Amino acid sequence: MGSEKFEWMARAGYAARGLVYVLVGMMAVLGSIGGGSPDSESALQMVLSQPFGRIWLGFIGLCLIGFIVWRLAQSLANADNHPADLKGYVVRAGLLISAITYSGLALFAVTHALMMRRGESGGGSSSWTAWLMQQPYGRYLVGIVGLCILGAGAAHIVKGIRRSYHRYLAFDANLHPALDSCCVYGLVAKGIVFLIIAVFFLYAAFMVDPDQAGSMADALTWVRQLPLGGVLYLAIGVGLACFGIYGFVEARYRRVAPPSLDQARRSIPAI
Repeated sequence: MGSEKFEWMARAGYAARGLVYVLVGMMAVLGSIGGGSPDSESALQMVLSQPFGRIWLGFIGLCLIGFIVWRLAQSLANADNHPADLKGYVVRAGLLISAITYSGLALFAVTHALMMRRGESGGGSSSWTAWLMQQPYGRYLVGIVGLCILGAGAAHIVKGIRRSYHRYLAFDANLHPALDSCCVYGLVAKGIVFLIIAVFFLYAAFMVDPDQAGSMADALTWVRQLPLGGVLYLAIGVGLACFGIYGFVEARYRRVAPPSLDQARRSIPAI
Protein backbone atom coordinates (compact mmCIF):
# COMPACT_ATOMS: atom_id res chain seq x y z
CA MET A 1 0.00 0.00 0.00
CA GLY A 2 1.38 3.40 -0.98
CA SER A 3 2.10 5.97 1.70
CA GLU A 4 -0.44 8.41 0.26
CA LYS A 5 -3.21 5.80 0.25
CA PHE A 6 -2.27 4.78 3.79
CA GLU A 7 -2.45 8.40 4.92
CA TRP A 8 -5.88 8.93 3.40
CA MET A 9 -7.09 5.69 4.96
CA ALA A 10 -5.98 6.90 8.40
CA ARG A 11 -7.56 10.33 7.88
CA ALA A 12 -10.83 8.77 6.77
CA GLY A 13 -10.74 6.68 9.94
CA TYR A 14 -10.29 9.74 12.15
CA ALA A 15 -13.19 11.43 10.36
CA ALA A 16 -15.44 8.38 10.83
CA ARG A 17 -14.63 8.23 14.53
CA GLY A 18 -15.30 11.94 14.78
CA LEU A 19 -18.69 11.54 13.12
CA VAL A 20 -19.67 8.75 15.51
CA TYR A 21 -18.83 10.87 18.56
CA VAL A 22 -20.57 13.95 17.18
CA LEU A 23 -23.71 11.83 16.79
CA VAL A 24 -23.31 10.37 20.29
CA GLY A 25 -22.87 13.86 21.70
CA MET A 26 -25.91 15.21 19.86
CA MET A 27 -28.04 12.30 21.03
CA ALA A 28 -26.84 12.86 24.61
CA VAL A 29 -27.67 16.58 24.42
CA LEU A 30 -31.15 15.78 23.15
CA GLY A 31 -31.41 13.00 25.74
CA SER A 32 -30.75 15.51 28.52
CA ILE A 33 -34.29 16.71 27.80
CA GLY A 34 -36.10 13.65 26.51
CA GLY A 35 -34.21 10.83 28.25
CA GLY A 36 -32.05 8.02 26.94
CA SER A 37 -28.33 7.26 27.14
CA PRO A 38 -26.67 6.78 23.74
CA ASP A 39 -23.48 4.98 22.82
CA SER A 40 -21.52 4.38 19.64
CA GLU A 41 -23.75 1.58 18.40
CA SER A 42 -26.95 3.55 18.95
CA ALA A 43 -25.39 6.39 16.95
CA LEU A 44 -24.78 3.95 14.08
CA GLN A 45 -28.35 2.70 14.41
CA MET A 46 -29.50 6.29 13.90
CA VAL A 47 -27.42 6.47 10.70
CA LEU A 48 -29.02 3.23 9.52
CA SER A 49 -32.52 4.73 9.92
CA GLN A 50 -31.72 7.65 7.59
CA PRO A 51 -32.25 7.70 3.80
CA PHE A 52 -29.51 5.62 2.16
CA GLY A 53 -28.62 4.58 5.70
CA ARG A 54 -27.11 1.25 4.70
CA ILE A 55 -24.78 2.95 2.23
CA TRP A 56 -23.66 5.54 4.78
CA LEU A 57 -23.23 2.90 7.45
CA GLY A 58 -21.16 0.71 5.16
CA PHE A 59 -18.97 3.69 4.28
CA ILE A 60 -18.46 4.50 7.97
CA GLY A 61 -17.58 0.86 8.62
CA LEU A 62 -14.96 0.85 5.87
CA CYS A 63 -13.46 4.08 7.19
CA LEU A 64 -13.32 2.59 10.68
CA ILE A 65 -11.42 -0.37 9.26
CA GLY A 66 -8.89 2.17 7.99
CA PHE A 67 -8.69 3.60 11.49
CA ILE A 68 -8.07 0.12 12.89
CA VAL A 69 -5.22 -0.45 10.44
CA TRP A 70 -3.69 2.88 11.50
CA ARG A 71 -4.06 1.97 15.17
CA LEU A 72 -2.27 -1.33 14.49
CA ALA A 73 0.51 0.57 12.74
CA GLN A 74 0.77 2.89 15.75
CA SER A 75 0.81 0.06 18.28
CA LEU A 76 2.60 -2.86 16.62
CA ALA A 77 4.87 -0.95 14.21
CA ASN A 78 5.33 2.16 16.40
CA ALA A 79 4.38 4.60 13.64
CA ASP A 80 4.50 7.51 16.11
CA ASN A 81 8.05 6.62 17.25
CA HIS A 82 7.30 6.20 20.94
CA PRO A 83 10.44 5.53 23.01
CA ALA A 84 11.36 1.95 23.87
CA ASP A 85 10.60 2.35 27.57
CA LEU A 86 7.74 1.48 29.92
CA LYS A 87 5.74 4.59 29.07
CA GLY A 88 6.12 3.98 25.34
CA TYR A 89 4.99 0.37 25.61
CA VAL A 90 2.01 1.34 27.78
CA VAL A 91 0.91 3.93 25.22
CA ARG A 92 1.23 1.41 22.41
CA ALA A 93 -0.72 -1.17 24.43
CA GLY A 94 -3.51 1.38 24.78
CA LEU A 95 -3.48 1.95 21.02
CA LEU A 96 -3.75 -1.80 20.49
CA ILE A 97 -6.77 -1.96 22.80
CA SER A 98 -8.27 0.92 20.82
CA ALA A 99 -7.83 -1.11 17.62
CA ILE A 100 -9.62 -4.07 19.21
CA THR A 101 -12.44 -1.85 20.48
CA TYR A 102 -13.07 -0.21 17.12
CA SER A 103 -12.95 -3.61 15.44
CA GLY A 104 -16.22 -4.41 17.20
CA LEU A 105 -17.75 -1.12 16.09
CA ALA A 106 -16.57 -1.58 12.49
CA LEU A 107 -18.00 -5.12 12.47
CA PHE A 108 -21.29 -3.77 13.79
CA ALA A 109 -21.41 -1.16 11.02
CA VAL A 110 -20.47 -3.47 8.15
CA THR A 111 -22.73 -6.39 9.16
CA HIS A 112 -25.74 -4.11 9.66
CA ALA A 113 -25.05 -2.34 6.37
CA LEU A 114 -25.02 -5.74 4.63
CA MET A 115 -28.17 -6.77 6.54
CA MET A 116 -26.29 -9.69 8.07
CA ARG A 117 -27.63 -8.68 11.51
CA ARG A 118 -30.90 -7.03 12.40
CA GLY A 119 -32.17 -4.99 15.29
CA GLU A 120 -30.15 -4.03 18.34
CA SER A 121 -26.77 -5.49 19.02
CA GLY A 122 -26.81 -8.35 21.44
CA GLY A 123 -25.08 -8.30 24.72
CA GLY A 124 -22.93 -5.21 24.70
CA SER A 125 -19.96 -5.03 27.02
CA SER A 126 -21.43 -7.51 29.51
CA SER A 127 -21.53 -10.32 26.89
CA TRP A 128 -17.85 -10.28 26.01
CA THR A 129 -16.99 -9.56 29.63
CA ALA A 130 -18.91 -12.72 30.54
CA TRP A 131 -16.86 -14.64 27.97
CA LEU A 132 -13.66 -13.17 29.37
CA MET A 133 -14.73 -14.03 32.91
CA GLN A 134 -15.12 -17.68 31.90
CA GLN A 135 -11.49 -17.95 30.81
CA PRO A 136 -8.71 -19.07 33.18
CA TYR A 137 -8.01 -16.21 35.60
CA GLY A 138 -10.98 -14.47 34.01
CA ARG A 139 -11.67 -12.03 36.83
CA TYR A 140 -8.05 -10.87 36.66
CA LEU A 141 -8.31 -10.42 32.89
CA VAL A 142 -11.40 -8.26 33.37
CA GLY A 143 -9.52 -6.33 36.04
CA ILE A 144 -6.64 -5.76 33.63
CA VAL A 145 -9.10 -4.45 31.03
CA GLY A 146 -10.49 -2.11 33.67
CA LEU A 147 -7.01 -0.84 34.52
CA CYS A 148 -6.26 -0.28 30.82
CA ILE A 149 -9.47 1.73 30.41
CA LEU A 150 -8.58 3.65 33.56
CA GLY A 151 -5.17 4.48 32.11
CA ALA A 152 -6.71 5.51 28.80
CA GLY A 153 -9.15 7.81 30.57
CA ALA A 154 -6.40 9.44 32.60
CA ALA A 155 -4.27 9.79 29.47
CA HIS A 156 -7.09 11.58 27.64
CA ILE A 157 -7.53 14.03 30.49
CA VAL A 158 -3.80 14.71 30.78
CA LYS A 159 -3.46 15.03 27.00
CA GLY A 160 -6.25 17.59 26.98
CA ILE A 161 -5.13 19.64 29.97
CA ARG A 162 -1.47 19.70 28.90
CA ARG A 163 -2.40 20.04 25.24
CA SER A 164 0.22 17.42 24.46
CA TYR A 165 -1.77 16.36 21.40
CA HIS A 166 -0.25 19.38 19.62
CA ARG A 167 2.93 17.41 18.97
CA TYR A 168 1.06 15.13 16.57
CA LEU A 169 -0.81 17.87 14.69
CA ALA A 170 0.33 20.23 11.95
CA PHE A 171 -1.98 22.76 13.56
CA ASP A 172 -1.33 26.25 14.91
CA ALA A 173 -3.48 26.49 18.04
CA ASN A 174 -2.77 30.21 18.34
CA LEU A 175 -4.63 30.81 15.08
CA HIS A 176 -7.60 28.68 16.15
CA PRO A 177 -8.01 29.16 19.93
CA ALA A 178 -11.73 28.26 19.97
CA LEU A 179 -11.11 25.05 18.07
CA ASP A 180 -8.20 24.22 20.37
CA SER A 181 -10.39 24.74 23.45
CA CYS A 182 -13.02 22.49 21.89
CA CYS A 183 -10.39 19.75 21.51
CA VAL A 184 -9.36 20.13 25.15
CA TYR A 185 -12.96 19.94 26.32
CA GLY A 186 -13.61 16.86 24.21
CA LEU A 187 -10.54 14.99 25.43
CA VAL A 188 -11.34 15.70 29.07
CA ALA A 189 -15.01 14.69 28.65
CA LYS A 190 -14.11 11.41 26.97
CA GLY A 191 -11.50 10.77 29.65
CA ILE A 192 -14.11 11.20 32.38
CA VAL A 193 -16.44 8.75 30.64
CA PHE A 194 -13.57 6.25 30.38
CA LEU A 195 -12.84 6.61 34.10
CA ILE A 196 -16.46 5.78 34.92
CA ILE A 197 -16.44 2.76 32.61
CA ALA A 198 -13.16 1.60 34.17
CA VAL A 199 -14.74 1.64 37.64
CA PHE A 200 -17.57 -0.54 36.30
CA PHE A 201 -15.08 -3.09 34.97
CA LEU A 202 -13.00 -3.12 38.12
CA TYR A 203 -16.14 -3.62 40.21
CA ALA A 204 -17.23 -6.45 37.88
CA ALA A 205 -13.85 -8.11 38.41
CA PHE A 206 -14.09 -7.66 42.18
CA MET A 207 -17.64 -9.08 42.32
CA VAL A 208 -16.95 -11.74 39.64
CA ASP A 209 -20.13 -10.50 37.96
CA PRO A 210 -19.89 -9.56 34.25
CA ASP A 211 -23.24 -7.77 34.44
CA GLN A 212 -21.55 -5.06 36.49
CA ALA A 213 -19.36 -4.07 33.53
CA GLY A 214 -20.73 -1.05 31.76
CA SER A 215 -20.68 0.72 28.42
CA MET A 216 -20.73 4.40 27.51
CA ALA A 217 -24.51 4.36 27.81
CA ASP A 218 -24.25 2.94 31.33
CA ALA A 219 -21.72 5.63 32.25
CA LEU A 220 -24.06 8.38 31.02
CA THR A 221 -26.97 6.82 32.90
CA TRP A 222 -24.90 6.82 36.09
CA VAL A 223 -24.00 10.48 35.58
CA ARG A 224 -27.66 11.38 35.16
CA GLN A 225 -28.42 9.90 38.60
CA LEU A 226 -25.91 12.14 40.39
CA PRO A 227 -26.88 15.39 42.14
CA LEU A 228 -27.20 17.97 39.38
CA GLY A 229 -27.03 14.96 37.09
CA GLY A 230 -28.97 16.64 34.30
CA VAL A 231 -26.44 19.46 34.09
CA LEU A 232 -23.48 17.06 34.25
CA TYR A 233 -25.09 14.81 31.64
CA LEU A 234 -25.54 17.77 29.30
CA ALA A 235 -21.95 18.91 29.89
CA ILE A 236 -20.55 15.47 29.06
CA GLY A 237 -22.83 15.19 26.02
CA VAL A 238 -21.45 18.46 24.67
CA GLY A 239 -17.96 17.22 25.52
CA LEU A 240 -18.42 14.01 23.53
CA ALA A 241 -19.55 16.08 20.54
CA CYS A 242 -16.40 18.18 21.02
CA PHE A 243 -14.35 14.99 20.99
CA GLY A 244 -15.95 14.24 17.65
CA ILE A 245 -14.79 17.64 16.42
CA TYR A 246 -11.33 16.75 17.72
CA GLY A 247 -11.56 13.70 15.45
CA PHE A 248 -12.23 15.97 12.48
CA VAL A 249 -9.21 18.09 13.49
CA GLU A 250 -7.07 14.93 13.51
CA ALA A 251 -8.47 13.93 10.13
CA ARG A 252 -7.27 17.24 8.73
CA TYR A 253 -4.08 17.99 10.65
CA ARG A 254 -2.76 14.70 12.09
CA ARG A 255 0.77 13.83 11.08
CA VAL A 256 0.47 10.38 9.51
CA ALA A 257 3.70 8.61 8.62
CA PRO A 258 3.33 4.97 7.51
CA PRO A 259 6.02 2.87 9.22
CA SER A 260 8.65 1.18 7.11
CA LEU A 261 9.37 -2.53 7.38
CA ASP A 262 12.65 -1.84 9.19
CA GLN A 263 10.86 0.42 11.66
CA ALA A 264 8.28 -2.29 12.30
CA ARG A 265 11.02 -4.82 12.99
CA ARG A 266 12.80 -2.49 15.39
CA SER A 267 9.56 -1.71 17.23
CA ILE A 268 9.10 -5.31 18.43
CA PRO A 269 11.32 -6.01 21.44
CA ALA A 270 13.49 -9.11 21.32
CA ILE A 271 12.09 -12.01 23.33
